[in-house]
Amino acid sequence: MAAAFTFLVAYAIPIIWPDVEPRFVIACEVATWIVWAFFVVDYAVRLVLARDRLRWVRSHLLDLAVIALPLLRPLRLLRLVTMLRFLDSRATMKLRGRMMSYVLGGSALLGFVGALAVLDAERGTPGANIETFGDAMWWAVTTMTTVGYGDHFPVTGSGRLAAVGLMIGGITILGTVTATLASWMVERIRDEEQEQ
Repeated sequence: MAAAFTFLVAYAIPIIWPDVEPRFVIACEVATWIVWAFFVVDYAVRLVLARDRLRWVRSHLLDLAVIALPLLRPLRLLRLVTMLRFLDSRATMKLRGRMMSYVLGGSALLGFVGALAVLDAERGTPGANIETFGDAMWWAVTTMTTVGYGDHFPVTGSGRLAAVGLMIGGITILGTVTATLASWMVERIRDEEQEQ
């Protein structure tokens, strides 16, 4: 989790503050590569310790994608999925409480990462209308909530790829919130009927 958080900070700083000193940008880039190396070592150690290595690889394809795609800048954000594991260890409440922790943490992380990815892809591109982090966050929120005003939209291929990921993630989170709320309402009605 610490490595994923370090990556997030090192990836975000040059995107949010594009006028930062070049030596600081280089330090952030070095930090992202160090984190990548950490994930490679982590994956290799877990693979060596696995009893059935082929089965383990098949069940950890996302981890493999994280280390196999270091040059595809927006896809490097997949490393941040490891941050969601932290939520599970901190959520000691009932299933619904854990679900809400995942939904809130996941939606905040998804929105922030989606905004970073689209801003990284769009900034400085001719015809782009997402040029600031504020624009990118606004776009991410309207996209995740399926409002989609259309005032900001990606024009590059990698920006549109980030948009597809954000759309799918936003719909998934919205469905989870709806299902959790419906489950809570059904449970409350059932409890009231049992009391009567």
